[in-house]
Amino acid sequence: MKVHFIAIGGSAMHNLAIALQQGGHEVTGSDDQIFEPSRGRLERKGLLPATEGWFPERIHEGLDAIILGMHARQDNPELARAQELGLTIYSYPEFLHEVSKNMTRVVIAGSHGKTTTTAMVLHVMNHVGKPVNYMVGAQLAGFDCMVELESGSEFMVMEGDEYLSSPIDRRPKFHLYKPNITAITGIAWDHINVFPTFEDYVKQFELYLDTVEAGGAVIYNERDAVLEKVVAESDAPVKRFAYGLPEHEIQDGQTYISTEEGMMPLQIFGAHNLSNLEAARWLCLEMGVQEDEFYDAIMSFTGAQNRMEVFHEGSTKVFRDFAHAPSKVKASVAALAEQFGKVRVVLELHTFSSLNPEFLPQYAGVMEGANEAWVYYSPAAVAHKKLPALSKEDVAKAFGPGVRVFDDAQELEAALGNPDGNKAMALMSSGNFSGLDLKSLVSNY
Repeated sequence: MKVHFIAIGGSAMHNLAIALQQGGHEVTGSDDQIFEPSRGRLERKGLLPATEGWFPERIHEGLDAIILGMHARQDNPELARAQELGLTIYSYPEFLHEVSKNMTRVVIAGSHGKTTTTAMVLHVMNHVGKPVNYMVGAQLAGFDCMVELESGSEFMVMEGDEYLSSPIDRRPKFHLYKPNITAITGIAWDHINVFPTFEDYVKQFELYLDTVEAGGAVIYNERDAVLEKVVAESDAPVKRFAYGLPEHEIQDGQTYISTEEGMMPLQIFGAHNLSNLEAARWLCLEMGVQEDEFYDAIMSFTGAQNRMEVFHEGSTKVFRDFAHAPSKVKASVAALAEQFGKVRVVLELHTFSSLNPEFLPQYAGVMEGANEAWVYYSPAAVAHKKLPALSKEDVAKAFGPGVRVFDDAQELEAALGNPDGNKAMALMSSGNFSGLDLKSLVSNY
């Protein structure tokens, strides 16, 4: 096939482009901005466009398919040319369904835990020697490419994101995969710019259940009351399997899980990770893995990249965590406090939702349990997203008592210089704390 990517630099788009090239297809692409790590990975594969920008002349009748990324605008000149020529245009979720329609599609959905659960499944399948096809939205340690289409497996494992598919297809991505087996980890309002009310957001999961193939399996987190209600009220003709938390205990900062072989040590911790582990266990059992094989494999799982990832080992253990949505922050803080006791948590508000004054009250109480709870935001980021100005008082009021708010990177830098006897610290953001040299700042911890 000859395939052209419009907006090739996206995190999922560039991985799909690399996977298709590795499968022997002819791949080209365009984008007006490409950042690391996409830029370097595309360059190493010879796929980096020579010039950034949009070039309609690259679109011709010899192309078998156009794959359109969400970063492109509806009036993109390459898209207009493709439409004029009547070429086949896919969003990347549409394309993934097209190439996997004769496979058993396994989709991990939910507002939180998707990447970690998917990473657990892939770790286990690799450990037991059963390679699968897959698509993951984030880079995982040990993987060269986060899309695999040529493993020869009957299974296609996909992370089911609820964000929009493309500028001309406003359906959530996970509505297009039509899974045979799905796990749903939980529902917590996110993407306020697309789903302006909680009811709008929940509706997407109600519709998602209707996309599961008849007779398929829905594995869902029974600890999430909203999700349990959605599943209970659905009339989708599917099998339903509820999961909760596995039996476990914590001894001297180490989490152990109960199995038929006895208590086994894990390298991960926290209720959210244990819940993800149960979802992954159910999925792997559905894919033919034996329970003892699963537990043997999961003991060596260290976590998904940027998901409570060890950043520094010292008298104070420092983690980097991608958590930014309220439910994710609350779960991470609770896990740290339970595991280590005295902890400092530093959260950067960086996403559109987190910086939106209408959404901020969703963060009330999420940092309870931390010995020190700090929140940082950049007024420049608020202005860049064209949102109403935020004051430190607004943020402090939203989060609740005891939270220290920073709106100046240098002030935060100075405060971070001293660990103050905390046993652990988490730096939580989908951004980079305005470019602070975090490694240097925590080197004396």
